[in-house]
Amino acid sequence: MANERIYPCLPCGELDQSIAFYESVPDPDGLHRDLAAGLRKAHGKLPVVGIPRVTRQRKKYGTVGGFSVVDPGGNWLRISKRGDSEEEDSAEKAEGLAQINYVAARLGDAHGDDALALKTLESGLTSFGEAAKAIEGTRADLYRAELAVRTRDRELARSSLAAAESLELTDDEQADLADKFAHVTELVNQD
Repeated sequence: MANERIYPCLPCGELDQSIAFYESVPDPDGLHRDLAAGLRKAHGKLPVVGIPRVTRQRKKYGTVGGFSVVDPGGNWLRISKRGDSEEEDSAEKAEGLAQINYVAARLGDAHGDDALALKTLESGLTSFGEAAKAIEGTRADLYRAELAVRTRDRELARSSLAAAESLELTDDEQADLADKFAHVTELVNQD
């Protein structure tokens, strides 16, 4: 089996539309940027609900980075850099609210269960009180805002973004979260 190749056949409603969707660059960062730009152009906003859609890029504990996309045929794909593996990104490295963020991201981005991911974050933010005021709390609030957009709860999206913006962060933490803030702000402010 070492020399065998597997070619999955993914269903699609319109072949030309699916082929156009998959034409891009091999770099995951560039692919995400190009997909997001193309989807914004085609849909007038970045679709995070429905088909097609794309999740934001995530780096899990500084190792594996990538994103998920749902193509026009409804197929879920996880895109990451060649050689990266989720095994390098063990959940055992996380504790407390960081672990809750990890579990919520797996539920929402990998399994598509935005409602359960949101419930998980809500529970974690309640359980870890003081930790929710640090950088992990900011990450949780930002992801909660994104999930609220996906579940069409605009009020929760706005209040979660406001909560994330109200927490005091160091300059390094602000720089680390700048892209996430920009992404979530765009989602919350689009119609």
